[in-house]
Amino acid sequence: MKKIGMLAIAILLCAALSGCAATARPVNQTAETQGITTTTYIVCTGTVTTSTEAVWQQSSAALDGAPLSATETYYVMSYNQDMIADQGYVEYTDQKGLDTAAMVANQNNFESTTMLDFVGSPTGYVTYEESTLLDGAGTAAPTSESMLCPFSSATSANLPAFCNIVEMGGSFDGTVVSLTSEVEERHVSSSADVPVALGYEFTVRNSEGNAAAWMNARLMGARGNNSVSSVDITYNERTSAMGTIELFYKNYDYDSGMRRT
Repeated sequence: MKKIGMLAIAILLCAALSGCAATARPVNQTAETQGITTTTYIVCTGTVTTSTEAVWQQSSAALDGAPLSATETYYVMSYNQDMIADQGYVEYTDQKGLDTAAMVANQNNFESTTMLDFVGSPTGYVTYEESTLLDGAGTAAPTSESMLCPFSSATSANLPAFCNIVEMGGSFDGTVVSLTSEVEERHVSSSADVPVALGYEFTVRNSEGNAAAWMNARLMGARGNNSVSSVDITYNERTSAMGTIELFYKNYDYDSGMRRT
């Protein structure tokens, strides 16, 4: 009985973290694509603040709201990052890139890498928080029109309707910290052979304060050409540490598709 329970938990985690039940498909790129890259490097004794907000909506049809049209796929990707380092020694490095072009399985539409070191004065303090959200929905579409793999239609004549939302993030506040974070996200591709993906890695070392990381997901999918959900998964996780932190590490990965790598 114990083995059966553990197997059930393992299956649930697989579905929640990897999208093996509620299969998503990426949205196709627009005719004109956009690219944004930023690089930041700061060494300062004093106060440093930075804030980033990004919201990206894209549809395979038109951004005209509900309901979705036949075979339409729609996504929203949002990213938020806020940091205030006050009255201390600060080293801050940050790189971000956003590209709306169609990507293959080893490429990303959005990436962020951040490194922060802070040593506060007797009254110094630092707060850091970031989160990434990927929200996608789509109506059923013929497999033969969506995938390059010639064997896909033998598995399923239609790519089913889906509605998936995933959020990942991390935070720290305290007087001393050495922190790194990485975000990788993909939801635009020329075919449904490429899975949708979101990954987050958050590391805190040799720190004094409070660290936390979290993941929340709601994954729903149908079968065939059915408009009624056949799977509904809710996954929520939060981990935190307070005090003298030698190491705090969290890694979250989500991918969903008919052909997951």
